[in-house]
Amino acid sequence: MRRRTGLTHAVVAAALLIGSFTAAGTLPASAHDAPATATAGGTEAAPASPGLLRAMQRDLGLTRAEAEERLAAEREATALAPKARKAAGSAYGGSWFDAGNGKLTVAVTPDADATTVRTLRDSGAAVRTVAHTERQLDAAKSRLDQLDAPAGVASWSVDPAANSVVVNVVDGRRADNDVRAFVGKAREAGPVTVRTVRTSPSTFAAGTVGGDPYYTGNVRCSIGFSVHGGFVTAGHCGGAGQQVRGWDGSYIGNFQGSSFPGDDYAWVNVGSGWWTVPVVLGWGTVPDQLVRGSAEAPVGASICRSGSTTHWHCGRVLAKNETVNYSQGAVHQMTKTSVCAEGGDSGGSFLSGDQAQGVTSGGWGNCSSGGETWFQPVNEILNRYGLTLHTA
Repeated sequence: MRRRTGLTHAVVAAALLIGSFTAAGTLPASAHDAPATATAGGTEAAPASPGLLRAMQRDLGLTRAEAEERLAAEREATALAPKARKAAGSAYGGSWFDAGNGKLTVAVTPDADATTVRTLRDSGAAVRTVAHTERQLDAAKSRLDQLDAPAGVASWSVDPAANSVVVNVVDGRRADNDVRAFVGKAREAGPVTVRTVRTSPSTFAAGTVGGDPYYTGNVRCSIGFSVHGGFVTAGHCGGAGQQVRGWDGSYIGNFQGSSFPGDDYAWVNVGSGWWTVPVVLGWGTVPDQLVRGSAEAPVGASICRSGSTTHWHCGRVLAKNETVNYSQGAVHQMTKTSVCAEGGDSGGSFLSGDQAQGVTSGGWGNCSSGGETWFQPVNEILNRYGLTLHTA
């Protein structure tokens, strides 16, 4: 493993890697820095690392106690969400984490019987009655995905709290004829709400997030998450077969699969003295973070991103299954967040606690004035390529 790290990191790397000789250039965490949070199975552990709590305090405006309470509540909501979906059955209208009351809110249609509603409330969820099921909203969103979107339309997704498909239009473009035509067709597809965003999204080309930089030609991107045999990253960073070099210029491997646009994901095999570790870099802002699973956080939950350009920043999950209309073409099934990012942040890791969420794709804004960033969910990438996440 070609590294520029100190002795403590090297010793911990050896401990982590017994029985594993596949490779990615992520930096191992020191044992005393490892955060202790819930595992993928929901097992309760010690509080999160002080660095992670500080980042949440800075970016979410919380006190330390509020950050700790929120993480605990979000772990409960993450574990409850799939159970709530099953309990609600055909009446399910979606769910989201409400930071105001610290609970998962579950939407159900009026045909949900009293027993279902009581079961949901007894589980600790808040219940809201809505007009449309999640299935109806997803079907409407899928119809929008078949349309050709003009440049003035930034993205669209199902918003469970609004119980509607939200179409985001770039500020000042709503009166454009092509935008008006798209919105008209969208309203025919189902319940639609139109909102305004400041600018069109773009990919954060050539960036490093969550791990060491790698290079494809003259493009610099980043390792997202280690998998057994390689790592996952953004598809716009390179095409299948392209060679990948590490931070020191040495050969790592090649893109084994890549998709962009349509999707924005890829995976790279590794070898030649590189190996994989279940770690995301903290860049000195927070301790390096161990990855323990990939349980999906609900809408409204806090989430953090690590990058070599802007280091460690946190925010909230704003939407899921969003279609993002990049200039290169639409990308589907993205998750939108309020986390900022900048050029040099492409391809890397989004985490909720110690659970992998996805790889950075693009967005708008910066970390001085704020912005929004999208990621491609990691579980979709793992399923697409038949990969196994490397976890601690």
